[in-house]
Amino acid sequence: MKLFTRTQQMGAAALIMAASVFVSRFMGLVRDKVISYLFGATVEADVYFAAFVVPDFINYLLAGGYFSITLIPLLSERFERDPEDGWRFFAAAFWWIAIAICLLTGVAWWFAPELARVAAPGFDAPSTARLVRFLRIILPAQAFFLPGACVTALLYMRRQFAVPALGPLVYNGCIIGGGVLSWALAPARGMEGFCWGVLAGAALGSFGLPLLAAARGGGVRLRPALRHPGVRRFALLALPLMIGQSVVVLDEQFVRIFGSMTGEGAVSLLNYARRIMLVPVGVVAQAAGVASYPFLAALAARGEADAFDATLSTALRNALAVIIPLSAWMLLAAEPTMRLIFQGGGFSAAETLASAPLLRMMLCGVAFWAVQQVVGRAFYAHQDTVTPAVVGTLATLAALPLYVLAGHAGTRGTLGVAAAGTAAVAVYTVALALVWRRRHGGGGLSGIIGWGVKSVALCAAAALPAWPALAYAPLLAPATPAGQVWGAFLALAASGPVFAVAYLLLARRFVPDLAEPVLSRLRPLLARVTGRPSGRQGD
Repeated sequence: MKLFTRTQQMGAAALIMAASVFVSRFMGLVRDKVISYLFGATVEADVYFAAFVVPDFINYLLAGGYFSITLIPLLSERFERDPEDGWRFFAAAFWWIAIAICLLTGVAWWFAPELARVAAPGFDAPSTARLVRFLRIILPAQAFFLPGACVTALLYMRRQFAVPALGPLVYNGCIIGGGVLSWALAPARGMEGFCWGVLAGAALGSFGLPLLAAARGGGVRLRPALRHPGVRRFALLALPLMIGQSVVVLDEQFVRIFGSMTGEGAVSLLNYARRIMLVPVGVVAQAAGVASYPFLAALAARGEADAFDATLSTALRNALAVIIPLSAWMLLAAEPTMRLIFQGGGFSAAETLASAPLLRMMLCGVAFWAVQQVVGRAFYAHQDTVTPAVVGTLATLAALPLYVLAGHAGTRGTLGVAAAGTAAVAVYTVALALVWRRRHGGGGLSGIIGWGVKSVALCAAAALPAWPALAYAPLLAPATPAGQVWGAFLALAASGPVFAVAYLLLARRFVPDLAEPVLSRLRPLLARVTGRPSGRQGD
């Protein structure tokens, strides 16, 4: 009964995170659609996307993406023993983080001209000067991101998943608003308004909103304090994540750095394709990892190994059961997807055709992203940050020559940059899983490979009826530029349901366990629509 309750709670948390991440990714797509419509795959867009290389690296250098992971177990431990001590530890960690990021941001702001040449070695002098301007606007946003991540860890510890999920919506909304307003009032400023939107969005969405939520949802204490014995332990846990830069966080920067060497518009095309690839990663993989982590951390703290393995296995299987067929259909429909979302305005049909192969290549690694998101958190739940950092660093070093070769291959290297990222995350994920299996046994990973192979086979069969729908539905649209976009919508609207129904029917017939994670969520919805009992009440 406890496992069932825990599974239900984890499933509810995963649904909340999946819904919020979906809306966030949708807002991100709207943002990129606005950018592609106004600026297409141009030098100005390349400069804008390259402007995030240095700020993001600073964020990774301080393990900003892992604050929740490193803080949650320590906060849980401190608050469970003594709430007063927990608040003292939280305040000390917060202020150390705030001081460190402000100092690093100030140094980077001063040396922006030198850092711009490293971030985009393929840019000419005018583009580099423009990049310096954008860098100095965006860099201060880091002073809000990392302290905000610290407060978000507090909310996750309280299992308040809904409120932190609103932050990206505010962030993207500010970027869109700032960019459109600047373009309408001062078009000569190009994409500068989007940069100011980044700064405003970080202040409001990434810091202000979590702080307000923490204050209203249980209180927050931030008395200035720097001394606490727990800070040293936190630093030791975070240090491997600072030193070891995993390919899953550096891939985006490699895409921008080495993409800048492959020709004009390459950075933008790679960014647009990667943004689509990250939709299933965020909606399914990231949601599964974030939702399962508090449960894994609690089970690891109590030493319940069997329950830990069962929870890990459930999270992996549920994630793969959704993400493999979703990414397979997206791979099949890559061209109409790029056409529907981005084509129009400054983004031409030629750029749609150029970006579709990039998306297909990136989608080949989505399942590995899903496994990595969950298995990585299994290590963190055991307060082992060293192993993922070491494995990730080695995988990054192994992949670096692939990026370098692609960057020096001219315009043909764009696809090579995408392929290097897919190969790198695959190697990292396999290596991480093998290390986990050797150290902790294979209970949580048992049957995962077979599960994935069966799902891929079902996807291949489901693609047979979906392909005609994808190919012939666009013929119903007129042969005009607007008709091409309308035809892409028809292709997706026709092929998506055909693929999904074919996959679920095949899975229910031949591999019922693969269909169950999806069907278990559909039954209550169908029951409400039809008024019939949903069945399988004990599932």
